[in-house]
Amino acid sequence: MTLSWFQIFRLGLVQMALGAIVVLTTSTLNRLMVVELSLPAVLPGLLVALHYGIQMTRPHWGFASDAGGHRTRWIIGGMAMLAFGAFLAAIGVLVLESSFAAGMVISVIAYALIGLGVGASGTSLLALLATTTAPHRRAAAATITWLMMIFGIAVTAGVVGKLIDPYTPQLLIKIVGIVVLTATGLTCLAVWGVETKLIAVRQPDPTPFRQGLAEVWQERKARNFTLFVFLSMTAYFMQELILEPYAGLVFAFTPGQSTSLSGAQNGGVFIGMLTVGILATGLKIGALRHWVIAGCLGSAAALAVIAMLGPVGPAAPLTPAVVGLGFFNGMFAVAAIGSMMALAGQGREQREGTRMGLWGAAQAVAAGFGGLVGAGMVDVLRALFTDTQAFGSVFLFEATLFVAAATMAAKIMDRRMPSATLVPGE
Repeated sequence: MTLSWFQIFRLGLVQMALGAIVVLTTSTLNRLMVVELSLPAVLPGLLVALHYGIQMTRPHWGFASDAGGHRTRWIIGGMAMLAFGAFLAAIGVLVLESSFAAGMVISVIAYALIGLGVGASGTSLLALLATTTAPHRRAAAATITWLMMIFGIAVTAGVVGKLIDPYTPQLLIKIVGIVVLTATGLTCLAVWGVETKLIAVRQPDPTPFRQGLAEVWQERKARNFTLFVFLSMTAYFMQELILEPYAGLVFAFTPGQSTSLSGAQNGGVFIGMLTVGILATGLKIGALRHWVIAGCLGSAAALAVIAMLGPVGPAAPLTPAVVGLGFFNGMFAVAAIGSMMALAGQGREQREGTRMGLWGAAQAVAAGFGGLVGAGMVDVLRALFTDTQAFGSVFLFEATLFVAAATMAAKIMDRRMPSATLVPGE
C-alpha cells in the first residue's frame, strides 16, 4: 500500500509544525538578540549555523530509513527534541540579559537540540514520503507538504508578531511554550497509525553507511543536484538573519512589526509555491527547469529593490518588496523540491532516503553557511559604512549568487522534465 492523499495531508501537518517552531528561533529570537540586547548579528548567526551544522547527520538517518520501519518514533522523538530546544533557546535569550556566559551555554545547548530535532524528524518524514508515496504522487506530495510548512511559518510569525507587542520576557516564554506544545501534540496526532497501515516489507540492507553514501555520490544526477542545492540555498538563506535587523535599524520597525514582516515574506513564499503548483502541476504550464530559473532571477531582482529602498528610509515600501522576494523564493523552492522528489527514485534502488538525506544535508550546510556569511558581512561592513550601505551591499551580493544559481540550473537540470507530476524514471 502507498500513502493516500489524506495521509499525505496528515504528514504535511508535521512539516507545518516544524516550520512553526523553527521560525521562532530564526526570526523572533534573532531580532531580540540583535536589537533589544544590542548583540552583534554574527552571534545568532553562529547559533543558527550550529543547528544547521548538526544536520550533517541527515544522510545517516536517511540511510537508516532505507532499511525500513519505525520512522514514526523518529518523527515524534525529533519533534519533541526540537520543541524542548526552542523553549530552552527562549530561556537563553532571557539569561543573556543578566549573564552573557550563562546565556551562551544555554543557547548553545538549545540550538544543538534544535538541530538534532529538525534532522531526526525532518529526514525521517521525507524518507517516509519518498518510500511510501506512489511515484506519480511524489512531486505533488512534496509541494503539498512544503506549502503546509510555509503556511505554518507565515501564520506563526504573523500571530506571534501581533501578540508579542509590547514585549516582556514573561510574554516571550508564554508564547514560545504554547507554540512548541501545540506543534508537538499536532505531530503525534498527524503520524499516529499512518506507518502501521502501510505494507512495505523490505529486506535488511547489509551495505555499510559509507559505502551506500559513496554509491549515491557516484550518481552524476545526484551529485550535480547536490551542488546546485548548496549554491541556491546559500543565496536563499543569506537574508534570513539580517532582514529583520535591517527593518529595525534602517526602517525603524518595532519587534512586532519586524516579526510580522517575516510573516509577510513567508506569505509571499506560500503564494509563489501555490502559483507554480497550480500552473506547473495542474495546468502543465512550463517545465520545472524554467520555474527554477525564473524564481532565482526574480529573487535577485527583488533583493536589488530591497537594497535600493534603504536610502529612502522609514517611508519606503519595504513590506511589498519583501513579499515580492518571498514570492520568487517560493517559485524557485517548489520547483526545486519537485525536481528533488522526482530524482529521489532515480538511480540505485533502496537509496531514496539516502538521496533525500544528502540533499537535506547540503541544504542545511548552505543555510548555516549562508546565514553566518550574511550576518558576518553585515557586522564587518557596518564598521566601515552606514547601516544602509552595509545591509544593501550584502543584499546585492546575495542577488549575484541567485543569478549564478540560475545559470547552473540552466546547465544541469533535465530539459525533458515537463512538470512537477513527472513519474520518476520516465
